[in-house]
Amino acid sequence: MNGIEFFKRLLGNPAPQATRPERILQAAAGTRVLVVDDSPTIRAVLGKMLGQEGYAVQKAVDGESAIEAAHNEQPELIFLDIVLPGINGFAVLRALRHDPLTRHIPIVMISGNQQATEQFYVQRFGADDFIKKPFGLREVQQSVHQLVCAGRLPARLQAAAAVTAAAAMEVRHEEPVSLYKDVSDTMSGMAA
Repeated sequence: MNGIEFFKRLLGNPAPQATRPERILQAAAGTRVLVVDDSPTIRAVLGKMLGQEGYAVQKAVDGESAIEAAHNEQPELIFLDIVLPGINGFAVLRALRHDPLTRHIPIVMISGNQQATEQFYVQRFGADDFIKKPFGLREVQQSVHQLVCAGRLPARLQAAAAVTAAAAMEVRHEEPVSLYKDVSDTMSGMAA
């Protein structure tokens, strides 16, 4: 950092955008998510990622059970594989979008083959996002972030969490200081 940048930051000008980490918004804790994939590994890994983020995860192995679960459980978000046994993901997407009970649910399509044709159909039939396999936590978080920003999912209450965290930090900071003072007084009394 050169001298001018140092003084700008010192005087309160914000750091350049490129150096700031992007804040990822999460959906509300407990958001019901349906993961539809015929691969037990993808269901397990994606389910674990979403569960660790605080979401309630349900799973389906094929298109028929996905449609049934969407009707019965009314998830707030669906991760839907394109290649499924029986009814494929495109047909499931189309069926869910044409049904008044499920047309409002955000749907993120997932596939190991990111061809232009698939993306065209995903957009044409109304998917909210597309994630290519293999994917990591960052891609899943980014997809949820986009849905929260678009108003398709309710945001997690970040402000309340920040206030609670700040209060916890103050308590943790004060306790060791007073404990240290008590121990210090006791030790000096023993030495005398």
